[in-house]
Amino acid sequence: MGDTGELKTNRTLLYYFLVVLALGVVVAGILWCTFKTAFVERELWEKVAESQKRPNRLVLPGRGNIYSADGKLMATSVPRYYLYLDFRADGFALDTLLKGKKDNLDSLCYYLSRKFKKRSQAAYKEYIRRGLKSKSRQFPLYEGKVSYSDLKEIRRYPFLRLSRYKSGFYTKQMVQRHHPFGTLAFRTIGDTYGEIHDGWATQGKNGLELQYDTLLRGTPGLSSVRRVGGSWTNVVEIEPVDGCDVYTTIDITIQDITEKSLTDKLKEIDAESGTAVVMEVETGEIKAITNMARIREGVYGETKNHAVADETEPGSTFKVASMMVALEDGVVTPNDTVDVGNGIFMYKGARMTDHNANHGGYHRISAAQTIWYSSNIGVAKLILKAYEKNPQKYVEGLYRIGLAEPLDLEIPGAGQAKIRPPKDKANPWSKTTLPWMSFGYETGIPPIYTLTFFNAIANNGKMVRPMFTRSIARNGKTVESFSTRVINPSICSDKTLAEIKEMLLGVVEKGTGKAVYSDVIRIAGKTGTAQISQGKAGYKANGVSHQVAFCGYFPADNPKYSCIVVIRRPRIGYPSGGTMSGGVCRNIAEKIYASTFSFRPKDLPEDTLARKVPAVKGGDCKALEYVMDELDIDYDDAAVETGWVAAERRDEDVLVKDVPVRAGLVPNVTGMGAKDAVFLLESAGLKVALSGVGRVTAQNIPPGRTVVKGQTVTLTLK
Repeated sequence: MGDTGELKTNRTLLYYFLVVLALGVVVAGILWCTFKTAFVERELWEKVAESQKRPNRLVLPGRGNIYSADGKLMATSVPRYYLYLDFRADGFALDTLLKGKKDNLDSLCYYLSRKFKKRSQAAYKEYIRRGLKSKSRQFPLYEGKVSYSDLKEIRRYPFLRLSRYKSGFYTKQMVQRHHPFGTLAFRTIGDTYGEIHDGWATQGKNGLELQYDTLLRGTPGLSSVRRVGGSWTNVVEIEPVDGCDVYTTIDITIQDITEKSLTDKLKEIDAESGTAVVMEVETGEIKAITNMARIREGVYGETKNHAVADETEPGSTFKVASMMVALEDGVVTPNDTVDVGNGIFMYKGARMTDHNANHGGYHRISAAQTIWYSSNIGVAKLILKAYEKNPQKYVEGLYRIGLAEPLDLEIPGAGQAKIRPPKDKANPWSKTTLPWMSFGYETGIPPIYTLTFFNAIANNGKMVRPMFTRSIARNGKTVESFSTRVINPSICSDKTLAEIKEMLLGVVEKGTGKAVYSDVIRIAGKTGTAQISQGKAGYKANGVSHQVAFCGYFPADNPKYSCIVVIRRPRIGYPSGGTMSGGVCRNIAEKIYASTFSFRPKDLPEDTLARKVPAVKGGDCKALEYVMDELDIDYDDAAVETGWVAAERRDEDVLVKDVPVRAGLVPNVTGMGAKDAVFLLESAGLKVALSGVGRVTAQNIPPGRTVVKGQTVTLTLK
């Protein structure tokens, strides 16, 4: 027994050894093959792998969206497609197109003419036949662009539903930027080029689209087409990264109010162009910005961002800056007086006039009144008296209050304030520069700079940078936020600030801005009217052209918003910053106030003349009782037995009474709503004609008469 057991053990060990040896040989073979493939035959297998793969292709990322401050979509990307036929494609099914039973030319042209409506079926047939004769490889099936949903439909059309090589049908994709709110803030939001840039992305053209182009673009991915199991399969090797989203400071409601108010005024006075900007006083956030120009007679659209780009002479709104410098330097007080005479003043051979010179002028007025009445002569004489011997001090004062401080705006192509020093070598001062500069000439100030200055007055002297962007986000998560940046913590002393605020109130309530006065909301600001220079030809070439403006803030007692409106070259009416630009600003202020005004009905005083019980229509009993129960209206239905009732309003409740409905007789529907009245009459076999809206007040066939089937009953509703 012992020898037998030992023999079995030895045999088992032998078998185990043989199995291990066999496995070892297999492993060794695998290792050898791996080594041989990886090192010895590496180049050979790499060539084989490449033969099973087509060249890598870029995977386009999605361009980021642009949103308003309240999260409404203002710009997004949508694909658009051009449609082509290649009449020389390999395998082009010419016989099918010309002689086929289903996928033939007649069927194709029928669907194309029905879809695009640009050509008839016969015209499309002739059009495609011309393409066949030309043997074009890029024959436009349709001259315009189509959406992706349209493309999916077109791919199912006769002949086009065949394979790419049989039909020759192919497309070229482009990315189009879509603006759901149309022209609202269009030049500030910006636009993109339609073509794909650098082979993979669309490029920003202007506005915020250009400013944040690199963030909005995203990063492309990489894909390859490989042969797997006898067919070609697209494999994404590197996933694309979509662009970031930009959240702006624009408020859609305020933007809509601003654009409509400005456009309506431009049409009314037939002006060449206009600009309006609304800024939030405390934060500097731009809540609305619109730049409208005449495209053709009576039609306006956004063509250029005048608000940030135009370095034009601001006119009389600049007088506020001149007055602030003089008050701060202590060389003028609001009660100082100046004689402006009859409105005409000669200085160094140049003629200066006030707007009321043809009415005899203002004669002697106070410094505050020179702002109220926008007197060129008054401001010029005050500035000349204080700074004629030292004009550099005046210019230093303008810089000190921050009027020329670079704003570093987020809008590419933005202009800068240009205020020349007296010893400017490139453009030296003339003898008349100081007085003319004091009321807004010989300087270049973009409207956004003027607004920033007035906003600082409203903001208790703190000048903040205008903001167009709140944050940048990716996949809903904020990656960068923007906060208010202070340019100048105090543009002047509290005393000077208070005096300037009183003057700006005086402009609206006593001076040239009376047209801006509102019974709804208190507004403060300054009017401005300036002649537009025609370059070397001066101000009077081809007639005088004007730029009118108003810049201010509201509510004046506790400013929430500042606003500037600039209108260029009005052709109807007398050019006036108060009635034209000021009227737009008043309209904007009142509508913003109305849109943000909120109240609770409980807080309103009780109307003693109002009826406590509302008017109630008769009709279906159950429906009427359900509504009165839900609205907690008392009613008396003690005498109700049928399903149809009339309702009579009393002082404290509603009396609900039966309406008799008898077979074969015309029912009484007076006092019912149209729905119940029509149902009841048609159920009796009558036809119904309605006149008016509201409740039934009369029926031309009196109740109780015998029903004549098909007869028409005319109901009068009021």
